[in-house]
Amino acid sequence: MAFAHPLARAAKVWTAQGANDNEQRVLVVVTTIPLDPAQKGYKKALVEKLAHAAREYIAESKDAASYVLINRLRDWAR
Repeated sequence: MAFAHPLARAAKVWTAQGANDNEQRVLVVVTTIPLDPAQKGYKKALVEKLAHAAREYIAESKDAASYVLINRLRDWAR
């Protein structure tokens, strides 16, 4: 089951490796909505909806242990 949400542009489960070789599966969700409250157009309700959907996916699928919301690379401030 893949993660899908109208506010997500892409999503994939990646394996993150810690300093002491601990591995953790992380759901990485890419979005175009502003995630920083200081950004123009930030809407807390939209971020919360996307985060809630990610938490539900994790609870139902057991594919990942945590999630991270990120903006597309080209949307990052320079």
